[in-house]
Amino acid sequence: MALLRSIATVGGFTMISRLLGFARDILIAATLGAGPVADAFFVAFKLPNFFRRLFAEGAFNAAFVPLFTRQMSEGGRDAARGFAEEVLSVLVVTLVFFVTALQVAMPWVMYGFAPGFADDPYRFGLAVQLAQVTFPYLLFISLVSQLGGVLNALGRFAAAAATPIILNLCLIAAILGLSPFLETPGHALAWGVAAAGAAQFIWLMVACHRADFRIRLLRPRLTPRVKRLLILMLPGVIGAGVVQINLLIDVVIASLLPSGSVSFLYYADRVNQLPLGVIGVAVGTALLPLLSRQIRAGEEAAAATSMNRALEFALLLTLPAAAALMVMPDLIVSVLFERGEFGAGETAATSAALAAYALGLPAYVLIKVLAPGYFAREDTATPVKVAAFCVAINLVLNLALMGPLQHVGIALATAISAWINAGLLALFLLRRGNFEIDSRLRRAVPRTLLASVAMAGALWLAQDTLGGFAATNVLLAVFVLVALVVLGLVVFAGAAVGFGAARISDIKRLLDRSPG
Repeated sequence: MALLRSIATVGGFTMISRLLGFARDILIAATLGAGPVADAFFVAFKLPNFFRRLFAEGAFNAAFVPLFTRQMSEGGRDAARGFAEEVLSVLVVTLVFFVTALQVAMPWVMYGFAPGFADDPYRFGLAVQLAQVTFPYLLFISLVSQLGGVLNALGRFAAAAATPIILNLCLIAAILGLSPFLETPGHALAWGVAAAGAAQFIWLMVACHRADFRIRLLRPRLTPRVKRLLILMLPGVIGAGVVQINLLIDVVIASLLPSGSVSFLYYADRVNQLPLGVIGVAVGTALLPLLSRQIRAGEEAAAATSMNRALEFALLLTLPAAAALMVMPDLIVSVLFERGEFGAGETAATSAALAAYALGLPAYVLIKVLAPGYFAREDTATPVKVAAFCVAINLVLNLALMGPLQHVGIALATAISAWINAGLLALFLLRRGNFEIDSRLRRAVPRTLLASVAMAGALWLAQDTLGGFAATNVLLAVFVLVALVVLGLVVFAGAAVGFGAARISDIKRLLDRSPG
């Protein structure tokens, strides 16, 4: 159960971060709404985050963690430290040049990232200005990704999992403390993003020092180990970041739709990211170092068992979350965001996108669980082939659905392409013999699905009964949402145990933190 305890550690800190993120987004929605300033900030915020998730969290970690684990197992901590220092030195120089170049070229970059803004000079100019402020965040957060990978490989998950909390605290402080002194609240948020990157880097440097794993900055050299890392990263740039590429396509196409479309997708994705971050990211983060160690030791049977339990655990939490988001998106969006500049029209548009995103939520999580099966074997080529195919499908579906469904079609296209991506990753693992679905997983998945359907039915009936109360008063709406969440948890837990999707003994072992 060590895997599940690691998942619980990462997921717990991620849950705290997501709750603070909701507080942050509630403030942003009330202050900015879904107008041109909000659109400009969200694009400026997504730009460094796109590169972060694509390179730093995606391709970099997928290549770095297995290689670092190999150095640790073959040469001990000194060899692993030397490898980490070599990588850090090359990474710093590369990032400084890359960030500086893109800041200078930001007006041209924005034409490619949000071409629809070009027809609105104010929104376009503001997006360029805010992006130039936020982009140094990429430098610090990429270094944070490496330090986090080191700590995860050492079995220390808490510090890295807590770093997003710092980002949310900085943004909340910026919108509350800096907004009165700057041109717009968007400028305050942009400076908050830049400050958060530096704070997160300092936090993990201290964490590495406490773990007795100090990393020095050396003269950058392309050593054989660094070259091997770059070779593994190259195809993984797309393979590990297909969801981010799809989201980038969403932003580009949404910028061509009426004003507010970028914001509707942002708010919907933020809600959808709660279960994705808590479950998918946590499982993937904990699973990769474990699989790397097991495969390095020749323990293929143990690696297959780890994959099965990770899939079982992820689906046990993800399927009911997706069902709940699809059953009551209006109430969720209304309670979280409908205040100030965010009105009923924005709620309706955002909730429709949320329901579409939620349809693909299990697939997003499956990708996070299945991808380590390739990365742990130092195979980043196969995911890139799957990714390229799925990106093409997403683009075609976006263009086909954006006309009749507007921004909702963009969210739906992303969900469909995610399911295709997850299905192909699973298929190729099975064909290679790198993964085999065991009897326990075969038994658990349909039962989890039945329990989720039972919960969705109970929520639908309860929402139909209590919906009138939620519409009369904000406090009543909050009470109704909390009551429905509790009801959903109780019904799903009872149905999961009753149908045999979960066993109480497993939950007790998960909570048992004694050795072994």
